[in-house]
Amino acid sequence: MAEKIVSPGVFTKEIDASFLPAAIGDIGAVVVGPTVKGPALVPTVVSSYSEYQAKFGDVFRSGSNYYQYLTSMTAQNYLKHSGKMTVVRIMGAGYNHASANVLTGSGNFFTGSATAGDTEANANTSFKLHTLSDGTIMNNKDATSGDETAATVTITMTDGDLGTENQFTEGEYVKMIATDGTEAIFILTDSSETAVDTGTVLESNSDIGTGTPDSSLLADATCIAFRGNLNIHKQYQILNELKTAITHANSPLNGKITAGDDVGDTDGNVSIVFTQATVGVAGNSTVTTDISQITQGTSFNFSGGVTDPVGPGGILLSGNQNNIRWEIASVNPRKGTFSLLIRRGDDIYKRKQIMETWNNVSLDTNANNYIAKMIGDQDVAIGGTTADPYLTYTGDWPNKSKYVRVESLKQTADYLDESGNVRNNAASASLPGLGSGSFGGSFTGGSDGTISHPISSSLNEGIGTITQGFDLSDSDQKDQYIQALSLLSNADEYDFNLLLIPGIIRSISDHTSVITKAIDVCEARGDAFVIVDSVVHSTTNLVTVTDQAKLMDSNYGATYWPWVQVSDQQIGTNVWVPPSVVMSGIYAFNDKVAAPWFAPAGLNRGGLETVVQAARKLTHANRDTLYESNVNPIATFPGQGVVVWGQKTLQKKSSALDRVNVRRLLIKVKKFIAASSRFLVFEQNNATTRNRFLNITNPYLEQVQAQSGLNAFRVVMDESNNTPDIVDRNILYGQIFLQPTRTAEFIVLDFTIQPTGATFPE
Repeated sequence: MAEKIVSPGVFTKEIDASFLPAAIGDIGAVVVGPTVKGPALVPTVVSSYSEYQAKFGDVFRSGSNYYQYLTSMTAQNYLKHSGKMTVVRIMGAGYNHASANVLTGSGNFFTGSATAGDTEANANTSFKLHTLSDGTIMNNKDATSGDETAATVTITMTDGDLGTENQFTEGEYVKMIATDGTEAIFILTDSSETAVDTGTVLESNSDIGTGTPDSSLLADATCIAFRGNLNIHKQYQILNELKTAITHANSPLNGKITAGDDVGDTDGNVSIVFTQATVGVAGNSTVTTDISQITQGTSFNFSGGVTDPVGPGGILLSGNQNNIRWEIASVNPRKGTFSLLIRRGDDIYKRKQIMETWNNVSLDTNANNYIAKMIGDQDVAIGGTTADPYLTYTGDWPNKSKYVRVESLKQTADYLDESGNVRNNAASASLPGLGSGSFGGSFTGGSDGTISHPISSSLNEGIGTITQGFDLSDSDQKDQYIQALSLLSNADEYDFNLLLIPGIIRSISDHTSVITKAIDVCEARGDAFVIVDSVVHSTTNLVTVTDQAKLMDSNYGATYWPWVQVSDQQIGTNVWVPPSVVMSGIYAFNDKVAAPWFAPAGLNRGGLETVVQAARKLTHANRDTLYESNVNPIATFPGQGVVVWGQKTLQKKSSALDRVNVRRLLIKVKKFIAASSRFLVFEQNNATTRNRFLNITNPYLEQVQAQSGLNAFRVVMDESNNTPDIVDRNILYGQIFLQPTRTAEFIVLDFTIQPTGATFPE
């Protein structure tokens, strides 16, 4: 009773009395490592590998080939036999979410206004969506192809003089796509002409929509401007992937229109809106905003039918199955509601893959269907120090969406009055544009942080100081692992019995502190076990392997050797992986068909069915050398394949706890009894409460004994060990004596040959 006890709780300790003179089934595992997507450094529980794939992805591309992180392969092996796992995604320092601006629309029946000089967010953005996943995989707007950029310039042309300030900068052009799919490019050139008085529109035909655009004119364009009337022969729509409506400084903006809106007709002298795109690398335009008025008009609502400028069929240029896109499917200005679709990043407009639908949401902060309340606006981040981290939460509403959270910018409190009428007509201007995102709906701005790319050379057998893209010689990158492990040290918050950190190798000097931290976390918690990978794939010298094991001394961890080759069904190739990747599946299978107090080894529960071959076929002498140094061999037997052939922990001293099954027995028993006893905290410290404890503990240990986990046990919690001085200190004291069942690891058989006629002994 020497430990310090201050705050109320349940305290357990072990007394190992098994030294020789000489010689929880559904708790689950936690895996720490990089993933394709998902929240960074936020422990997240998944209940199947399909759920893991949805939240964290699996296959990714590096260079010209496809790969899987060891994290995904470890999770797949474990979840094949277990129904629960916690995942902690590691990312580089400086990682970030991706986001999307959902712009206000002009066709919302009522006239609203914005103050000239407002920022883009305040003037143009109805609300923002932020991905719950971090990283660049959520960026699905092509940034290198030279296609139309995300920046636009909106100019309204009406009958009459537009003034002298509507001009663009060097290298820019204006492009529209008609409803029949043909394009129109408008360029005003004369490189020496800085004023626009004599500017002309250049196209194959001066009448808009009757000719074919001459793209060769782009190279000579240095000054572009508009003046006077244009005769429109086709109905055009704004390029749909263009997201932000802006104007050049001093340019009059008498109306606002969003991507996808219809403009023009065959009558001529009508309002027309041009969108500006930059030739070359996307994203070069400077965004400024000078809005004087937002006008009404249902004729500008998106009606479909335009040839998709994003890609064939409306596919995002860099969209894929791992990211998402958004769409505003309907808007009802009379009710102040709209519908938001979350679609898969690689779908097309005619065959949408809708992942979530949020119908009839509102910007009204006082309504039950307020968008932040319906979808969620909570951001989870890690705070504190590397050694003492914790999760911080911002936002008022928990996230109900699996993919996005909302940042509400255009809040419209009390949109409707008591009679159900729109209280302030200007409020409808805050609603998002109908059809916006239909062809685009992309996200940008996500960052993986400081990660080395391409990462193919640091995957699998190429692991070194850089592992799976993380350079652990960089303290900022190494701290991502340390911080994740420190977070997991909180046993009250995170429940697991097995810790896996694939890709971290004990023999690599920059990895050693991560391994040490993992072992320390398990020992401090007292209810988890870590599988340690000790050497790199190229190691063939047994001395190197055993020397690494000798540097560790803990019964809360185990190490295995050699590496193994597995068939990666996701990418259709064979890859070499460290032992922890496949051992996760062995531990899960052992617990499924038997119990944690059975050895995860041998032909019955240790067969590595997914393994193609081991990196080295061990002899009996090799296995002896490894086992003497607490390295569990992965053996190869003819006809039986590759098998785990050992179950020693890293403890140097010989005792019952130098075996994996005994340590995991203690973890299971301690977890159950401690969790059950938590209901006794703050109860009366008397015989009734003590009997409640005995009535919980004895039946459970009897069950463990019946399932071959214990040879014998005894539980003492009575007046003999709860003396008056113990009771006066507000302590309820119990003693649990256990005799673990040992495994038969060495089978010795004597064969005695007797002469003919001899009788066999009884």
